[in-house]
Amino acid sequence: MRRNVIALAVLATLSLLVLGSAEESALPVRTLGFGIVEQVAFSPDGRHLAGAAGSTVHLIDVLEGRVIRTLEGHGSAVSSVAFSPEGDVLASGSWDDTIKLWDVASGEIIQTLEGHRDWVMSVVFSPDGETLASGSADDSIKLWDIASGEVVRTLGHSYDVNSVAFSPDGETLASGSSDDTVRMWDVASGEFLRALEGHTLDVNSVAFSPDGGTLASGSRDKTIKLWDTASGATLRTLEGHTLDVNSVAYSPDGETLASGSRDGTLKLWDVDGGEVLEILGHSSDVNSVAFSPDGETLASGSRDKTIRLWDVPSGDGVRTLGGHTSYIYSVAFSPDGETLASGSFDETVKLWDVCRGEVVRTLGTPGIEDWIISVAFSPDGETLASGSRDKTIMLWDVASGAALRTLEGHTLDVNSVAFSPDGDTLASGSSDDTIRLWAVGSGEVIQTLDANSDSVFSIAFSPDGETLASGSSDDTIRLWDVASGEVIQTLDADSDSVFSVVFSPDGEILASGAGDGTVKLWGVTSGEALRTLEGHPLSRVISVAFSSDGTILASGALDATIRLWDVEAILYPGT
Repeated sequence: MRRNVIALAVLATLSLLVLGSAEESALPVRTLGFGIVEQVAFSPDGRHLAGAAGSTVHLIDVLEGRVIRTLEGHGSAVSSVAFSPEGDVLASGSWDDTIKLWDVASGEIIQTLEGHRDWVMSVVFSPDGETLASGSADDSIKLWDIASGEVVRTLGHSYDVNSVAFSPDGETLASGSSDDTVRMWDVASGEFLRALEGHTLDVNSVAFSPDGGTLASGSRDKTIKLWDTASGATLRTLEGHTLDVNSVAYSPDGETLASGSRDGTLKLWDVDGGEVLEILGHSSDVNSVAFSPDGETLASGSRDKTIRLWDVPSGDGVRTLGGHTSYIYSVAFSPDGETLASGSFDETVKLWDVCRGEVVRTLGTPGIEDWIISVAFSPDGETLASGSRDKTIMLWDVASGAALRTLEGHTLDVNSVAFSPDGDTLASGSSDDTIRLWAVGSGEVIQTLDANSDSVFSIAFSPDGETLASGSSDDTIRLWDVASGEVIQTLDADSDSVFSVVFSPDGEILASGAGDGTVKLWGVTSGEALRTLEGHPLSRVISVAFSSDGTILASGALDATIRLWDVEAILYPGT
């Protein structure tokens, strides 16, 4: 099957995705970090990708996933990039009111086009490569002769021009504006052909279908409209995004339309039916990941208010669980793998039937008075613990949903909770810089561990229950002797806050996720850092989890991605 590669511009990363059929998931083949990536464009042969980050443009070799050239020269942010049909020239439009034409091979500036009086919002080459169209916040569209750099014609709207696009034959230009309209222009004469009216807010993006018969427009009104280019009639309105639609693009066969939105999602639409084919990945920060006990399923909880269940062997998305009304900060499987618990900033804990994807029970008020930051099942699966921003821990009966006990003592947020392997002890880590060990049966504090100098974000028991690991914003990991409460050793993360720690099933390896975007593997006995895994650039790694056999490590980060790492290949390459 032939696959298409698309590029997504997101906060702090640029991701390359391979798209299969509607039934297949989109998997990232490269994730590159540059800061805020505003615009991306492929070269016609697909070998190069241009990404605009700040006032620079990065040229990327798609196959190798590396930056081959950085183009610098604009005096302000680059808002649009486009390759010429031959791929030898790149145009960039900027907030400095100029357009620059770059020689792709050398990276040199061929010429700077000046004439707009405000930000250049969009640039596009005509199909023959002889003309460049630009749309600007000065309400105008300019057609430029590439050879001379002269303005051939100036067209206009009554407000900012956000997007311009040539028809496949190059005879018609479409423009989308903040005056809520799309306009069609005759390129040769500059004659205004018609206005397409129907959007109720700014039109942010326009794109012609490959046959030129249909025009798609994405708007701040959260909708996409499909227009008949011959008559100007509205063919269909696509609704599903929850915020501004910033970008629209047709697949080469014209059967699929992709839309990118400020809601953080990329949707693929069946053009004929108007149905959503697929929503790719999480649309915001991944706050928690957890493997099912058999290691076949991975659950991820996100700031986008959803939980996703993934098939680990294939990487395919199995199911999306929606029901929380705010960020999901923690997920955990029951020991039998049949129930999933999720804790949310909406102040509830939900118990889900994993097979059916349905909510079994919602645990909440009365009892919880603030965000749920962490959840954990007891080893026998009968009790659930939840840690909250209200400084308390709640113990719940899983079967009935009844609140069994409230544990009080922390003076700030409870960031992490974990049961000992025998289920008799519960550990809690807090922003008050302490760890508390509680007797589950009585709810009494057994001891308080307070050697940390800053917030404790994560705690984990070793498989034998004799050691407790804690990750802190003081950039350290501490290993504690549970019986005595003494610090066995302190591991210097040498990076940033440690947001997550987890022991491997055999207890020999400790994995940690940190604020610098790295995952580290540590030898528990030696305390040495064995490997540093870099895959979440410029983002915080909030959660790490081992599969039940210890061969796979999952990491979830604020870059909205989940990465699966082959632990054996990393630690024992070549074996």
